[in-house]
Amino acid sequence: MNKLIKIINFKILGDNRGSLISLEKNIDIPFEIKRIYYIFDTKNNVSRGYHAHKKLEQIIICVKGSCKFILDNGFQKEEVTLNTPDIGLHIKNNIWREMHDFSQDCVLIVIASEHYDESDYIRDYDTFKKSITTI
Repeated sequence: MNKLIKIINFKILGDNRGSLISLEKNIDIPFEIKRIYYIFDTKNNVSRGYHAHKKLEQIIICVKGSCKFILDNGFQKEEVTLNTPDIGLHIKNNIWREMHDFSQDCVLIVIASEHYDESDYIRDYDTFKKSITTI
């Protein structure tokens, strides 16, 4: 089985004034960027995600705070905590994702390979499990 957790390490640039990370499509991000959004102010004891995508890929970066991800390809599950802005979690298509244990100050940036399309979502786990057996 392939590992579900695919981490991309970003190069930190900077000097005595501070740090920055630059991200470019097809260089740092392994796809054309079509959408960027961020998740913040997630309430205590709230979990998010609970879906997969048929086509879309994402890179998720925790620019502040921390959050736990559970990734599931229908055969195995893996868990990773994001808590530093210099790594990106690359989630390919047909991977069920859940997000838990958000710190109060958590801010996630999500870089997506596709524009928003509700028909690309699989929001029911049983439907997801059935869909991956037909791939």
